[in-house]
Amino acid sequence: MRLRRTLKRNFGIAASPLTVRRHVAWYWRLPLLAMLLAGAAILSWWFYDAGMRFAGFERGVTVEELQRLREKVGALESENVSLRSDGAQSERRMQIEQITQKDLVKNVKTLQDENAQLKEDLVFFRKQMSPDKNADELSIYRFKVENIMPGEYRYRLLLLQGGEREREFQGKVELLVNLANGVEKTVMTIPSSKGADARAYNLSFKYYQRLEGTFHVEPKAVVKNVQIRVFENGAAQPKLMQTVNLI
Repeated sequence: MRLRRTLKRNFGIAASPLTVRRHVAWYWRLPLLAMLLAGAAILSWWFYDAGMRFAGFERGVTVEELQRLREKVGALESENVSLRSDGAQSERRMQIEQITQKDLVKNVKTLQDENAQLKEDLVFFRKQMSPDKNADELSIYRFKVENIMPGEYRYRLLLLQGGEREREFQGKVELLVNLANGVEKTVMTIPSSKGADARAYNLSFKYYQRLEGTFHVEPKAVVKNVQIRVFENGAAQPKLMQTVNLI
């Protein structure tokens, strides 16, 4: 029964129709497959290129634009390097000019100080050589006070005796330093009444005597002016006074 059903299904009326196909060798199928793949690639590239053109992107134009931009970037980089070099040279020239200007200002200040000193020396020597009885008997020259560091000041002066100079001048000098420490204002006397260095401020000369020294104040204190007083021995009032303003 099973054999009968099998024969009936395969060779009977209900059997599937027979299909006859032509056999194609494998070595013919490969070139056909290659041609199909090449055609698909060409078609895909054509669709891609058409889509790019439709979107406004021409490949040749894009390459040219990219090349132009690269050349422009190269030119800008070269110009940037050149500008940096010019800027560095200009900065060096400016620094040299500033240094030269500072040196010139310093030289001018030095020459002005030397000129003033020469004038004072001329007056000094004229007084030394003058036999005039009416010439000033006592004068102060070159009284200067300088702040050399915070809280430390240096002073220097030249005392000159003119006229006939019949005797030596005997006396002393006293410095009054007016300073402010915040809102507090004080006056410092040099030398102090209890100072052990009072002898350094004694005077004894016939023609001239130079005096120089230093004094100290609080580092935060501001010295406004310094007054020098010249006393002759036995006199309560100063014979000569002169003030130097620092601010």
